Amino acid sequence: MSSSCRNYFRPAEPGQRVRAVPGAGLNVPIWILGSSLFGAQLAAALGLPYAFASHFAPGHMMQAIDIYRSRFRPSEQLERPHVMLGFNVFAADTDEEGRRLMTSIQQAFLNLRRGQPGPLQPPVDGFEQRLSPVEQAGLEQALSCSVAGSPETVRRGLEAFIARTGADELMVTSQIFDHAARLRSYEIAAEARDLLAPSRLR
Repeated sequence: MSSSCRNYFRPAEPGQRVRAVPGAGLNVPIWILGSSLFGAQLAAALGLPYAFASHFAPGHMMQAIDIYRSRFRPSEQLERPHVMLGFNVFAADTDEEGRRLMTSIQQAFLNLRRGQPGPLQPPVDGFEQRLSPVEQAGLEQALSCSVAGSPETVRRGLEAFIARTGADELMVTSQIFDHAARLRSYEIAAEARDLLAPSRLR
């Protein structure tokens, strides 16, 4: 990322040939989003906050975090490393219902790997029992940065993930088929956040 690109959100200077409209002067914070090690290296070199797409590509998460933190160079925008991580939450009143809600995204990942992508599907009872060992292993790896279950299970899952990664910020996603159930999941996640670290995580 060139310095000229990063300057687009600063006040325009006399003679500047390319201007961001309406971006100039807004001082929008710039982030590096990545799902590989290159993004971590770039964010560290530029001294920018780093968001890792661990909610769907967790394979290199811990290595990327280590690279980013160890190589970070302070910049005008940021004095110290700041890591945001994606995390899937499928929260419901019971563990059983939370796991059931998660089957929608499990179907989506499986269909994508089969070359049959499509809209998010309704949850399916007993979905995991229908999978082959290879399919189960693939889903467990792809969705390893996830928690599904009751409010207490979600709280414990978030707490463990934060302790393992030292995340400064989480980007919570809940790909749940039913809109009301998705809103309820976010409510439960917000309650867990307030119990865990109200001053640390947004």
